[in-house]
Amino acid sequence: MHDGRRMQWPRKYNLFGVALSATTYEEVLEATMAAAEQGRAAIVSHLSECLVPVSGNPSLRSKVNSFEIVAPDGQPVRWALNLLYGTKLPDRVYAPELMLRLCRRAAERGVGVYLYGSYPNVVERLRVNLLRQFPALQVVGCESPPFRPLTPEEDEATVEQINRSGAGIVFLGLGCPLQDVFAYKHRHSIKAVQVCVGAAFDFHAGNKKMAPKWMQRNGLEWFYRLMQEPRRLWRRYLIANTIFSIKLFLQLTGLKNFCKE
Repeated sequence: MHDGRRMQWPRKYNLFGVALSATTYEEVLEATMAAAEQGRAAIVSHLSECLVPVSGNPSLRSKVNSFEIVAPDGQPVRWALNLLYGTKLPDRVYAPELMLRLCRRAAERGVGVYLYGSYPNVVERLRVNLLRQFPALQVVGCESPPFRPLTPEEDEATVEQINRSGAGIVFLGLGCPLQDVFAYKHRHSIKAVQVCVGAAFDFHAGNKKMAPKWMQRNGLEWFYRLMQEPRRLWRRYLIANTIFSIKLFLQLTGLKNFCKE
């Protein structure tokens, strides 16, 4: 139930036409938990290398710009916000780290969480690992959807199951942009805070390894992932990093005005 208090969401800034939240872990944590405890529907997403394809897709960009929080998941995104707007952000808001912090706070406050995404074995290992780390955490549901569009009946059943579970937070591990499209589609029907965390499911399930801390701090996580899967990722990172640099130069010099839609 809503308690009548007005939610305060972090301020957003235009980066390549995408409304990015200049925010910190603690600010996202507090806002998300407040909404979850009040039973408010909201969407929290994160953008790193996916910022480039989102900025170049008007339909997807419009959806993402409607989210309550779009956190700077990658260090280059944080650096860009600091450079363009002087936001002085001390750190990025990394989805896998935020997920753990939210689970810890949810366990302390008795807020149920729902896990939606990935493969059945991954989501089950994720559930087990989270409960091992946070024994008091209420995992009120976990689900691996089929790797195809849901039928209207399946979609309705999924929404009903999530709402019936009483979850205050729904973690989405579908990857970008699928998780963002799913969250937008259900922004009114799912009565919880949907938090898009992508690869966090694989990391916390032990299915994939995270980059070393020093590489994360220096914006080299993309390079670590490239070394893990060079054949699959080389084209994505080459194109995304190049376009990011060009768009940042254009916005910084004022040669292009990126409008939010």
